Amino acid sequence: MSLNLKVAALSAWMLLLALPATFAQNNVIDEVAWVVGDEAILKSEIEEYRMDALYNGRKFDGDPYCMIPEEIAVQKLFLHQAALDSIEVSESEVIQQVDARINYYVANIGSMEKMEEYWNKSATQIRETLRETVRENIKVQRMQQKLVGEVKVTPAEVRRYFKNLPADSIPYIPTQVEVQIITQQPEIPLEEIEDVKRRLREYTDRVNKGETSFSTLARLYSEDRGTAINGGEMPFTGRGYLDPAFANVAFNLQDPNKISKIVESEFGFHIIQLMEKRGDRIKVRHILLKPHVPEESLTAGMARLDSIADEIRNGKFSFEEAAAVLSHDKDTRNNHGLLPKVDQQSGSTTSRFEMQELPPEIAKVVDKMQVGEISEAFTMIPQKTGKEQCVIVKLKSRIKGHKATISEDYQRLKDIVLEKRRAEMLDKWIREKQKQTYVRISDNWKNNCTFKYPGWIKE
Repeated sequence: MSLNLKVAALSAWMLLLALPATFAQNNVIDEVAWVVGDEAILKSEIEEYRMDALYNGRKFDGDPYCMIPEEIAVQKLFLHQAALDSIEVSESEVIQQVDARINYYVANIGSMEKMEEYWNKSATQIRETLRETVRENIKVQRMQQKLVGEVKVTPAEVRRYFKNLPADSIPYIPTQVEVQIITQQPEIPLEEIEDVKRRLREYTDRVNKGETSFSTLARLYSEDRGTAINGGEMPFTGRGYLDPAFANVAFNLQDPNKISKIVESEFGFHIIQLMEKRGDRIKVRHILLKPHVPEESLTAGMARLDSIADEIRNGKFSFEEAAAVLSHDKDTRNNHGLLPKVDQQSGSTTSRFEMQELPPEIAKVVDKMQVGEISEAFTMIPQKTGKEQCVIVKLKSRIKGHKATISEDYQRLKDIVLEKRRAEMLDKWIREKQKQTYVRISDNWKNNCTFKYPGWIKE
């Protein structure tokens, strides 16, 4: 179990998967169960969490009506501190994660229409719920990272930890794989790009002529559905949290009555309208349009990759050589195409993935492959860019599940020791934060409860 799950609350992923249950809770008679600082925890919120847990098969070791509000309260402590420390989350990060999860839902349910029918909500409403959940989860993670960022362990400490473990407590390492990748970004026809720019110029003209407002056009047409619901409005954001090209244009805007030139970012093409500046932060509206990859470009991209795979199989060049020269994936082409996994807490990097840690499109293909085998071409939508691309992969190695050894699994054991130290530090922080925070629990929400952190109830 991850550090965030231990000390923060239910994971965002669990909450997101449980949206149907959450949306269904409309008839709970509400009351304030807890107050943490100036934030209320409502009975309806607790009931939604409980239904989420049931939906996802989570089992509680105790009374859920004691455990759940405490988990929510812990999360509110982190969010409160994040606000005090001015922890920010870029809109681009939120959009990437929301888009990736919407794509995941659509892929598993069958279509956008089926997803809306399944949850009895519009895609816009689903996106807005995901958007706030994702934003809060990232803030909690950032706050935790800030609190434990300086924690270090030495090799001697790792060896000592492993030496002192009872035989029946030695961690079992699940099957892991190393995967190499070559990607091709399908070509988007110039006509498609020009059509996107033409539409954005048309929107600018309509606003300048007073025919309609920027916010109305954003609600109708922007493909950033997370901000479209609010008329394209983004929250106050620092330059470092925006795509560099977007930030350069946005921060040079001076007149709220003028609309920016068309700017291209990694997400597509935008027009931007200034709302307000406060020091080194800015609030803007934007409209995003994405040039769409035509089916024939995807077909051509996969055909090219299949041809490259055949040439590798026939010994014309190696997969590593092809990745370095032909792959469009800048994160892997200088590393023989090897996919990296970065630990968000420690910053350490490894090439070993458990199957569930791989992007689902890759995991589905790799699961059926033999070591050394190269796949047929397929398409995937990376979370980072949200742009569909063509891919081939090679299964470099498969390490079967086994009990950990210091020689083979040092990094994993180091991560376990680090996790333990961080959990201890965060546990101590929570107990100190409790002392500084106003907490009130209604009598019928604390009777017969044994909390993990007793400091909620002040004598």
